[in-house]
Amino acid sequence: MPAQPTNPPVATPAIPALGGRKPNFRERVVDVLRAALIAGELRPGQVYSAPALAPRLGVSATPVREAMLELVKEGMVDVVPNKGFRIKAVSEKELDEYTHVRSLIEIPTTVGLAATADPDDLKALRPIAQEIVLSAGKGDLIAYVEADLRFHLGLLALAGNDHLVEVVRDLRRRARLYGLTALVQAGRLEDSAMEHLELLDALLARDEDAVREVMTRHLGHVRGLWAARD
Repeated sequence: MPAQPTNPPVATPAIPALGGRKPNFRERVVDVLRAALIAGELRPGQVYSAPALAPRLGVSATPVREAMLELVKEGMVDVVPNKGFRIKAVSEKELDEYTHVRSLIEIPTTVGLAATADPDDLKALRPIAQEIVLSAGKGDLIAYVEADLRFHLGLLALAGNDHLVEVVRDLRRRARLYGLTALVQAGRLEDSAMEHLELLDALLARDEDAVREVMTRHLGHVRGLWAARD
């Protein structure tokens, strides 16, 4: 069994146990661990072993180890021989650059959807937006991050550019939203979550100015409200 981390003790990450195994079970473990990393449940610089994380997900160490190796390929985690996996830190400069690129892509693309998107396609995203609000109200950061990703990628997919969606997916995976925990504790995350419903309403109203304002404000949280470090 890998040795315990030599880092200072940290709080046990609030990773939800997974339900029954499905055909995409391995991918589900990867998704949950990636979301935990983005939300700050897995902290930069800390070393985590697969056997230590496995009980939190209600699975064996093997799928956790495989999932962490997938995150190594994505550049989010480093292997620490005989110990486990170290969460890679992301610099403030890198986060600024990722957010800048996202703003160049996501804001004009989403504004354009006000004129081109099928209203039925937009309405189909409302349950996901409501899931984001519900997750925020419950303080379930991992569910929040996952639903937020599905909402925004689903929205961008309506533009019909698959490559654009993959670029934004990669940039979102590189983000770190360490401020979410503080927002939950302050009871403020639900207010931010409501912006997803506000955005859909603006799109359905074909109000390009309102869409631009909501998206600009929403992306601003990435390096503002949602990004504050401890």
